[in-house]
Amino acid sequence: MFAPIAVLNDWSNGINYIFAFIIGIGFGWVLESSGFGNSKKLAWQFYFRDLTVFKVMFTAIVTAMTGLIFIDAFGWIDMSSILINETYLWSGAAGGLIMGIGFAIGGYCPGTSFTGFATLKVDSYFYIFGALLGMFVYGEVAPFIEPFYGGKYSGYMGTVTLQKFFGVSAGVVGFVVMIIALAGFFGAEWIEKKNGNIVKS
Repeated sequence: MFAPIAVLNDWSNGINYIFAFIIGIGFGWVLESSGFGNSKKLAWQFYFRDLTVFKVMFTAIVTAMTGLIFIDAFGWIDMSSILINETYLWSGAAGGLIMGIGFAIGGYCPGTSFTGFATLKVDSYFYIFGALLGMFVYGEVAPFIEPFYGGKYSGYMGTVTLQKFFGVSAGVVGFVVMIIALAGFFGAEWIEKKNGNIVKS
């Protein structure tokens, strides 16, 4: 049975932090080299001029999904031990809408804003400040809006997966998602060519 490296080797927190630091540096390097530290490149996806973010995210989803399906099929991992977040339909939809508006206006998501910060992008400083301010405001008003984000108005659905929702196997879900991803890639390429990819680093 596979497990995190720290569990298999019973390493100290210090060693875990070193691995986390190395992985974080690599992740940041990939983001920056992919242009994700450029707020213009990120924002242009909402104008259908540069859909790199869409393609990268779909690639990540398909890769992780395929990997999990195969290692589960070979019995290398216990899928029941993987945490699947519970679904809160209405609060999740509202959060996604707010996130999308902020992404379109600011040109960053939380992760890419720190990539911009590391490469001295001035606009990322304002974005991070706004994000921290938003966290503070949320902490202050959370008790008043609890019925919406976690209570009776949240649209709580429990733990939902596509295979449970549609009553099919994980392999069928994986195949359908791959088809959707391929269609999305070809569609994104067509849209970029039609609208003109004009993003400059």
